[in-house]
Parts: sequence; C-alpha cells; structure tokens
Amino acid sequence: MSGNSDLQGLGGWLILVGIGVIVSPFRLILEMGPLFYSLFTNGSFEYLTTPGTEAYHELWWPLLMFELVFNVLMLTAAVGLIYLFFSKHYLFPKAYIAVALISIIFIPLDAWFGSFVITDEPMFDPETTKAFVRVLIGAAIWVPYMLVSERVKATFVEHLPGELQQQDTSEASTSA
Repeated sequence: MSGNSDLQGLGGWLILVGIGVIVSPFRLILEMGPLFYSLFTNGSFEYLTTPGTEAYHELWWPLLMFELVFNVLMLTAAVGLIYLFFSKHYLFPKAYIAVALISIIFIPLDAWFGSFVITDEPMFDPETTKAFVRVLIGAAIWVPYMLVSERVKATFVEHLPGELQQQDTSEASTSA
C-alpha cells in the first residue's frame, strides 16, 4: 500500500455512505411529499388552522410551517450532500455531520412542540421513536466514521481553500 493514495476515492465504507446520500432525498420526497400534498389539497390545513373549527389550535399553523420549512431545508441539504459527495468536496464530512446532528435535534424538538397541540397522544409515539432511533443509530455509526476515517480524509480534498490545499499537497508529498 502506498499510504493515502490507496484510500482516495469513493470506495470502501464510503459506498454505503454514498447509497445513503443518494437515497435520502428520494426517501424524504416519498415520505413527506404525499403527507404535505394531501394536507394542503384536501382541506386539512384550513380545518386545523382556522379559528372556530373543531380541530383548531393556535399552534397548528406554526407547527405545520415549522415541519414544512424544515423538510424543505432537509431536502435541499440532501441534494447538496449529493453534490458535495460526488465532487469529493472538502466540506462533505462537515456538512454530513451537521445534517445528522440537526436531524437528531429536530425529531425530539418537533415531538415536544407537537405535544402542545396533540395533548392526548404520547410525545414519542411509535413512529416518532422509530425515526429517532434510526437517525440516532445512523449518526452513531457515520459521524465517528467521518471524523476518524483515513479514506474520508484522503478523499474529500477537492476545492480546499488555497492555503489548506498547499498544506495538504505538501503533507502528501512528504508522506510518500
């Protein structure tokens, strides 16, 4: 093996990361698209957010908007991660970690916020618990991998700012 050059590229365990990165926006669209589409087209949104209706609660509108905006931002981030991953951009590991940590924070925050509106349901229903455990396990595996993997360090080096790129190039030449 010749050091870092053998570890460069989208191989090894990064293949699993890549599959997850590619699948993520499609999963979000398939899970959230129909939900929000029906919410806004079948009259549910108006029923929940119009004062005087049976289901009205003053926090429905902020909760639904919070979830909609968050999911649009996560979809945007997922598409951005695809670009960063395949361009081997140096920001990919940090962006990946940020998205993972934001997801870990969002799920309980959303459940807590929702508990003010839906008071007769447990804050962590089975669906919320399943989503939280899935995100937590994923982050527990892939965040440390992004931080310590030599392949990650050797692969995501494109578009480094000038000073860092020169330093990275000189380190590579001294280790060869």
